[in-house]
This record gives sequence, C-alpha cells and structure tokens, in this order.
Amino acid sequence: MIAPPILTNEEHRLAALHRTYLLDTPQEAAFDLITRLVARLCGTKIAAISLVDRDRQWFKSRYGFTLEETSRVISFCAHAIEDTELFEIPDASLDKRFWDNPLVVQAPKIRFYVGVPLYTADGYCLGTLCAIDDRPQTLSDRQRHHLLGLAKQVERHIHWRTAFLAQYPDSQTLVSPKEAAHQGPHCSLSSVV
Repeated sequence: MIAPPILTNEEHRLAALHRTYLLDTPQEAAFDLITRLVARLCGTKIAAISLVDRDRQWFKSRYGFTLEETSRVISFCAHAIEDTELFEIPDASLDKRFWDNPLVVQAPKIRFYVGVPLYTADGYCLGTLCAIDDRPQTLSDRQRHHLLGLAKQVERHIHWRTAFLAQYPDSQTLVSPKEAAHQGPHCSLSSVV
C-alpha cells in the first residue's frame, strides 16, 4: 500500500476545510440526496461525501455503509484530492497503491473507486464525492460527465452553507434558503436541509 501524500498547501487546505464547519456535523438531506443519486448513477453499492482532515477522512454523507470515518493513511479519497478532476480505480486489487489496503483485503473489499475532488471558492480541496463497489468496473463518459455535475452541486451547497454560517454564526444547524426567508435572521435554526 502506498500512503497518500501530504499536499504542498496542506495547512491552508485544512484551514479552509475547518472554515466550512462541516466536520462532525449531522447528516443533511441535501447531501444525502446527492450520495444516493451517485450510487444509482454509477451502479455502486456505496457513495459518500468524504472530507479529508489531517489524520482522517470523515463522511459528511454516506450511502450503503455505516462507518463515520477512516484513517487518512488508508483513504482512497486522500489520493483523489491530488487530482484536479476525477480519480478512477477500476480494480483496486490490481493497483499497487491499494492492493494490500485494509479496505481492499477486508470489508468492504473495495475493487472499484471513483472520486471527484470538491473545492472551495478559493481553490482548496476539501475532500471528494465518491462511489465505491466490491466489483471491478469502469464508468462510461456519460456517467463521468454526470458525476462531475453532481460534484459541482455539492460544491455549491458547501459554498452556500459556509456563506450562511458566516452571516449567521450563532446558527447551529441549517434550514433551506426558502425556510430561512420565512423565519428571518434571528430565528432558531433547527431544521436540517
């Protein structure tokens, strides 16, 4: 197994990740809808929005598994954040970076992985939108195109969410923009998007 490298802008990237206030927060319907769509689009058993922190990857949204986080050392997503657009592994058991990875040789026995890096507005990679399966496969051009589009939707939601929390720092959870307009800026935000 080849451990993922640390990016040259790692400290700035981590600061950008922490400014989103996404880590260790409850699941949100807007993100969960996208991960379900990704699993269906890619024909995989698993899909996730993974945030790559200093020593771990944490799943803001997950479909098809219950793990909340894994070590960064074994993270496929930590490799994917090096790429600029799409990182695809048709069969991890044949890839020298992953063939002896615990996630490949033990449950969930990953064979196929695809991840699209998720960027902040100022260009820092937070993590990935990814799809995973225990069967080898390759995505079609159409699937790749739609996966990239769904990743842009995740980025837009993260940007909206981060801007909202910057404007209303006392908010503990988020509501939809429509609901926020009805409740006004001094509301107690309790409905999760």
